[in-house]
Amino acid sequence: MRYIPISNQLFKQNRENLKAMLKPKSIAVFHSADIMPTSADGTMVFKQHSDIFYLSGIDQEESILLIYPDAHSKSHKEILFLRETNEEIAVWEGEKLSKAQATEISGITKIYWLQDFEKVWKELVFEAEYIYLNTNEHIRNSSETETREDRFRKQCMAKYPLHKYERAAPLLHRLRAVKSELEIAQLRKACQITEKGFRRILSFIKPNVWEYEIEAEFIHEFIRNQSMGFAYTPIVASGASACILHYIENNKICKAGDVVLLDIGAEYANYNADMTRCVPVSGRFTPRQKQVYQAVLRVMKEANQLLRVGNNWIDYHKEVGKIMESELVGLGLLQKHDIEKQDKEKPLYKKYFPHGTSHHLGLNVHDYGNKYHTFEAGMVFTCEPGIYIREEGLGIRLENDIVIGNAQNEDLMATIPLEIEEIEELMNK
Repeated sequence: MRYIPISNQLFKQNRENLKAMLKPKSIAVFHSADIMPTSADGTMVFKQHSDIFYLSGIDQEESILLIYPDAHSKSHKEILFLRETNEEIAVWEGEKLSKAQATEISGITKIYWLQDFEKVWKELVFEAEYIYLNTNEHIRNSSETETREDRFRKQCMAKYPLHKYERAAPLLHRLRAVKSELEIAQLRKACQITEKGFRRILSFIKPNVWEYEIEAEFIHEFIRNQSMGFAYTPIVASGASACILHYIENNKICKAGDVVLLDIGAEYANYNADMTRCVPVSGRFTPRQKQVYQAVLRVMKEANQLLRVGNNWIDYHKEVGKIMESELVGLGLLQKHDIEKQDKEKPLYKKYFPHGTSHHLGLNVHDYGNKYHTFEAGMVFTCEPGIYIREEGLGIRLENDIVIGNAQNEDLMATIPLEIEEIEELMNK
């Protein structure tokens, strides 16, 4: 791993928090992500499943975590199963974690090799009454790919049909929505690396630079600062491409007079930053670009004030919608009399601002969280309003990452240039 090891106190506490939510006589099972194939003998870069990482800190494929608080043997209350190293693996892939290393990372003392799983599992499962299995219950998930957890769930329920089964996902969605200080420290580092990348490109962007060249500048800066790379597929969208919300081709020339939208974040220790900035290709915004930029910035600042303990997702987005309506009227894009007659279920502002303002952020870019839960201290949200005027070929979105606090919020991107004057000054040094 490239990152500085995280204290295993984080993972110990995460497990304790989960144990407190399990029913008596329950055993919970969590699997690593698969190594995904491409074609021939190719594979994608391994990315650990965020749940087993959250509970153990183990960043290795083919790992299994069992949590069984009521196990008769004290040593079986928490167990890790790991892939054992052999000489061939060591030569071709590098050595895997030793048992001692796994204990140091996770705080779990009982470690077995993966080949012992079936034997140990059979010894424990008949003691348990409930089995907690994990599924991907993220509201935006649309993948049809079968995972290791999917396969295990089918096998387990077929072999042990008389057990009572529970869903682990709702518990993890509740727990992971609120970040500890150790987690926030990793997010803070990811944002700091993202800032280094952004400051690097401010002196690089100019007319006739290719979008992918900008992408290359970011990835260079990220990797040299201990990141594995982009937290998500980067968006480098110049001109009218900025009006395509998920534009990822990054294959056009940045033309003089255009604005380039950069939706890019660094990964660090499996935690993710999520930043959006818009900069003028020629180094100066035009009057109209400034007008739209300032409108988005005002919405962003007011939306941040609404990310407060006790507020809720639904009311928050309704209020941001009203703020955006006012700004769009000021820009001449909407008329007050049309707003008064609009269908409340299909507000007119959605033409220019079709996406949500905020999402949870953490081990996943669109992290776990339930929209019906009120905001709590320790929740981390993006704040990302935007205005997209397709007829003008202009899209402006701005995004920072915000930690909700009891007294005041922490903006994890507060030092990343955002105001027009600072961006123009840095671009014209």
